[in-house]
Amino acid sequence: MTKILNHPISRRAVLGAGVASASLLAMPSILRAQDKSIKIGVYGGYFKKSFDEHIFPEFTKATGIAVESVAEPTGEAWLVQLEQAAKAGQAPADLSMMSQTSMLKGQSTELWAPLDLAKIKNSSNLLDHFVNKYPDGRVAGIGAVAWYITLVTNTNVFATAPDSWAAFWDPANADKLGLLALASNSFLLEVTATTFMGGTKALDTEEGIQKALEKLAEVKPNVRLWYRDEAQFEQALKSGEIPMGQYYHDVTGLAAAEGQPVRSTFPKEGGIQDSGSWVLSRASKKTEEAHAFIDHMCQPAVQSLMSRKVGTAPTVKRELLDLTPEQFAGVSSDIPPILPRYDLYTTKADWINQKWTELIVG
Repeated sequence: MTKILNHPISRRAVLGAGVASASLLAMPSILRAQDKSIKIGVYGGYFKKSFDEHIFPEFTKATGIAVESVAEPTGEAWLVQLEQAAKAGQAPADLSMMSQTSMLKGQSTELWAPLDLAKIKNSSNLLDHFVNKYPDGRVAGIGAVAWYITLVTNTNVFATAPDSWAAFWDPANADKLGLLALASNSFLLEVTATTFMGGTKALDTEEGIQKALEKLAEVKPNVRLWYRDEAQFEQALKSGEIPMGQYYHDVTGLAAAEGQPVRSTFPKEGGIQDSGSWVLSRASKKTEEAHAFIDHMCQPAVQSLMSRKVGTAPTVKRELLDLTPEQFAGVSSDIPPILPRYDLYTTKADWINQKWTELIVG
């Protein structure tokens, strides 16, 4: 697997619930010394390297504000660090790229300084769901990056691509599926609710979640592998050993471009769109610079650059982008996405995880 194929895995590993890695606690790299500067936390590895190379220098050129990039540790370790530092009035990073679940947890302790949309004129370019708000309407975060989980198949085994997530339940696909192992990263409850229950609002109640779990349990005879190790499933998909499942659209597309017999399909119900948001530590003294950076990142030209250079799905409206149809299809889709119910994995995490173990992966 080439280096570029590794990059979505490295950024998503950071979003998961992994253990902090010492290698990711790297010292920040200072791109350019300026009178004005800001510290920005981003996911480590290829992702940080791409930002250092393609994104931060353009911002500095446009604004004269230097960027110190900080590699965030994995999982919720960064949230804990930011929280502890804020209590001491310090900010290890002013702005951070944060998973949706961690962003919600930070909201509960008022960790994020509210953002002023009047100072982020380009926020009007964003798709609505990329403006994250506190319950009282204050803006807590702005969409930074997005990516999709889609229905993937081995083209040697499946001559035609399935067009619906319902294919996972088809008895013809017994023992053929590879699915993500956790409720909170597979978003299969949302897939089930969208495919069979009229949408994710069906998950508003515990009764609705229970029904979705029972429907999802019907897929178990078709599952060969509940995977946590993405590389393990990717190899099995390429070889045809596990010829169908859910995986990352961008990684699958890169593998297909290298000649591997794999395809990524956006089902008619939509792909699953996961994302990270920019959040500002309440301890930061760089409010002005933070608003300038977020405003810069909400420009269609910058989002197009991100899609081309970093492989992320754009957070702004499709018609504003200068991506070719092929470039857009490489990272996104015009089919409305399935949006994860992140609220469930903060407010009902223990109950859902217990039921998930009992009914799905147990």
